[in-house]
Parts: sequence; C-alpha cells; structure tokens
Amino acid sequence: MNHPLARALRGAGMNAIDVAARLGVDPKTVDRWLTGRQPYPRHREALAKLTGWPEHALWPELPRIADPITLADEIRIVYPHRSAVQADTWTRLFAGAHDQIDVLAHSALFLAEDIVSTAIICDKARAGVRVRIALGDPNGVHIANRGAEERIDEAHRARIRAALVQFASIADAGGEVRLHDTVLYNSIYRADDDLLVNAHVYGHPAAHAPVFHLRRRGDGCMTRTYLDSFERIWAMGSPFDG
Repeated sequence: MNHPLARALRGAGMNAIDVAARLGVDPKTVDRWLTGRQPYPRHREALAKLTGWPEHALWPELPRIADPITLADEIRIVYPHRSAVQADTWTRLFAGAHDQIDVLAHSALFLAEDIVSTAIICDKARAGVRVRIALGDPNGVHIANRGAEERIDEAHRARIRAALVQFASIADAGGEVRLHDTVLYNSIYRADDDLLVNAHVYGHPAAHAPVFHLRRRGDGCMTRTYLDSFERIWAMGSPFDG
C-alpha cells in the first residue's frame, strides 16, 4: 500500500489493528482508509495527530482553504475538479445572496438539474435579488467548436437546450436569461461577493476542471476581473424568450 496514510502509519510504527484500537473502529474500516477511502473529519483529525502528518499531506485531494485571510487573499478554496465540490456548497452559495446572482456557462446543466439550488434561485428572484443566467447559444459557432473539442458535438447543444428548459422556472420567477456565443475560458457562478469559477481545459468537460472559490475584497482585485468578464459577455448576449 502506497497511500500517504499507509506511509505515515509505517513511519509511526503502527498498523491497522493499532489504529483501530486507538480510534475505536473496525480494522476493516482502517484497511479501507489505507486503500483510498476518505475518513470522516473527526477520524482525519485523529489520524493526523497519531501520525504527525498534516491532513492535506495525508489526503492531498482535500479542498484547500486559504489561511490566514488578508485583503490580498481572495482564494478561499481550490477544488481539483467540479465534481469535488460538495452539493451543499452550491445551495449555500446561492442561499447567501442578498443582491445579485449571476451564472455564466455553456449549459450549467448540472445546476439546472439541481432541484434544491434552482428552487433557492427562484425564491431569491421573487424576493428581489437580481438573477442573470448567460448560457451558450445552441446555434453558435463557438458552441459548436467546444462540442468538437470535447468530442460530443450535438450532445453539447442538446445539454444547453435541456438546461434552458430547466431554467425556465427561474425566468418565470423574474430572473433574466440570455444566450451568448463566445469562447468561454471559465464558467462563473456568483452570489454577491462570492464566486465559484470553473476553469475550462481544452478537450475536457468542465466537470473535470478545477474550481476556485473566490471572495471579493475591494475593487482592484482578481474577482473583479471575472466580474468584468461576465458583464462584457452579458452585454453581448441576446435575450432568450423561450
């Protein structure tokens, strides 16, 4: 076993039975940890104390929180890929919005199919929060090019059309939906001063690319660059009327 936890335990002179006894768990549970299963947070903390290794050294895939926070430090968490973002992160993001919710993507189908998140966005729109959703134009040239990059062609257009159907409830609640045909370097999901920025990587779907949680700290900041990008694309977009 070459998992970091296995190496750390060997260095500490402990085996699975020793760990199970110290933590009050079944040895089979420890064996699963040694082959890659991620323990619960309380067990991760205990294992870090037992081995003397930091949690991020034992589990490099854990999201990284920028600490300490300074005015110049906008990066809150880095996720290795979008599917590593916990489901409740999206709901907490949009639930925290008081003034503005913006979505810029090609399809954002994963979000459109998230019943809880879309219900929250609908409620926010009805409560007066400005909601703007900019999706790719299914008939656009750049959308076709992106589909070819990912080797999914017509499926890419179909995903956008499916998302537009799902987002209709948000439009009915007072949100605005526009279509764009741009080379999209990032998808942006904004709630007031918090952004989840999903990088795009050539030949890979957005779900496989990193996500950065940014928090705006002043006007001359990195977050402002992404917000300006959204505004430019929004201004070029055409209203979608269903």
